[in-house]
Amino acid sequence: MLTPASDSSIAAAAALLRDGECVAFPTETVYGLGADATNARAVARIFSIKQRPSFDPLIVHVADAAAIAEFATDVPPLARALADALWPGPVTIVLPKRDVIPDIVTAGLPSVALRVPDHPVALALIRRASRPIAAPSANPFGYVSPTCAEHVESHLGGLVPLILDGGPCRVGLESTIVSFSSGMPTLLRQGGVPQEVIEDIVGPLVVLDRDGPIQAPGHLPSHYAPRVPLSVITAAAVVPVVDRHHAALLSIGPISNSAEFERVVILSPTGDLEESAANLFAAMRDLDAAGVAHIYAIAPPLRGIGRAIADRLQRAASRDKL
Repeated sequence: MLTPASDSSIAAAAALLRDGECVAFPTETVYGLGADATNARAVARIFSIKQRPSFDPLIVHVADAAAIAEFATDVPPLARALADALWPGPVTIVLPKRDVIPDIVTAGLPSVALRVPDHPVALALIRRASRPIAAPSANPFGYVSPTCAEHVESHLGGLVPLILDGGPCRVGLESTIVSFSSGMPTLLRQGGVPQEVIEDIVGPLVVLDRDGPIQAPGHLPSHYAPRVPLSVITAAAVVPVVDRHHAALLSIGPISNSAEFERVVILSPTGDLEESAANLFAAMRDLDAAGVAHIYAIAPPLRGIGRAIADRLQRAASRDKL
């Protein structure tokens, strides 16, 4: 059931979480499918509803930075500094876990991914439930992440007892993930906080090979994918005219040489990367439903949140390469 977020609906969602049920709720990044992170059976329902493989770990959402001590051990000063500087916000910190977090949450890894969401509904839900909430994006596994409640309802409406509608997500891309579980701070996933901002706080990051072992959510080679094939290109001019018929063009900003495409979607009229990130997943969903045969996405500049946009597009484009 989809319902506007209010004191009463948040209380109802919190009660469901305490009873071992799953609920969908908004964050500043994307909508999450949440369960009590200390209840292994409840977390198993997330995997079942999403059809998510059990080797893909989940992020645990907590109410404030003080919760680190409850769920993680061996917190280095740089991790604490990052939490103090950027929480609440779209950055996830990976640390050695305490036993209170079941292995199903972490896919058997000895570390837990923690973050404090920057959304009043998410924070109210965590506090009202008095539970940490394990939550991946509220969509079928591998598909485009939901950035409004209607996206969740269209795919999971019959599987989730309550969907809290908190409006469209402000950031629109998942959180950046940084691991402190061993050695140097390591960037596991580009996301809503640009790499440069994090490095200003903790220093240079080790960047994990995207094709390496899975240590974080969203790290599979193919992810965030529409059903329609998607290709990442450098410019519209590289697409022959004959291939533009029945195809869509997706661009960060205004574009020339876009004639003959069936659909052209501009994510930001001014080419603003943050606005583009916020609109990316909704645009991919719209094009997936538009009846086009192919989506051509122009690669964004690799600066700021543009790196996260590029990551999502590359993973979406990998669907047909596996």
